[in-house]
Amino acid sequence: MYTEDDLLPISALQHLLFCERQCALIHIEQAWAENRFTVEGNVLHERVHDKGNELRGDVRISRGVRLKSLRLGLTGVADVVEFYRTETDGVSIENMLGRWTPRPVEYKRGRPKPDECDKIQLCAQALCLEEMLGAVIESGDIFYGQPRRRLEVALTEQLRGLCEQTAERLHQLLAMKQTPSAKYKKKCRNCSLFDVCMPKSAGKGKSVSAYMAAIGE
Repeated sequence: MYTEDDLLPISALQHLLFCERQCALIHIEQAWAENRFTVEGNVLHERVHDKGNELRGDVRISRGVRLKSLRLGLTGVADVVEFYRTETDGVSIENMLGRWTPRPVEYKRGRPKPDECDKIQLCAQALCLEEMLGAVIESGDIFYGQPRRRLEVALTEQLRGLCEQTAERLHQLLAMKQTPSAKYKKKCRNCSLFDVCMPKSAGKGKSVSAYMAAIGE
């Protein structure tokens, strides 16, 4: 069990799964750089949060919901949590009559990714909600801006286990306070920290003198 001071951002899980070096640069060295993708993503999240809360029949839509899990040591903000009124199960929610089943919805600007990083982030939000509300959440949704549709994600035991393992690895990496060596891969070109990371020149086994010679110093 972690303390409030130990909590790490849920968003760091996605950074970690994309690249451990990127995660360390952001969360250990406090390096950050914007590119078109990060700017568009931030604008999308702001638009979602600014819409406020609303009630649509038996569905209550809450935006910008604060989350935390002391078990996983995570904190963050859910873009949207939909609460569905139920007669048979669900949980009691403060200032809301009846019983409700929560369902997290994460918004992404692009397309579904081939790896599990988006699903892990959604799963972490669900695990936080389960801990905070005493609920059981079986699935959630990711809304992708391209092509504007929802992808339903089943919160399986396998996905939950991977989420827990990733959270544990995140705490281990940041506790070491050591940034991993660079390893250039094709996906590096889409990273906003490409010029900070310098994966083609800062990799393991590449000397500083060789790098300086390469750039003509």
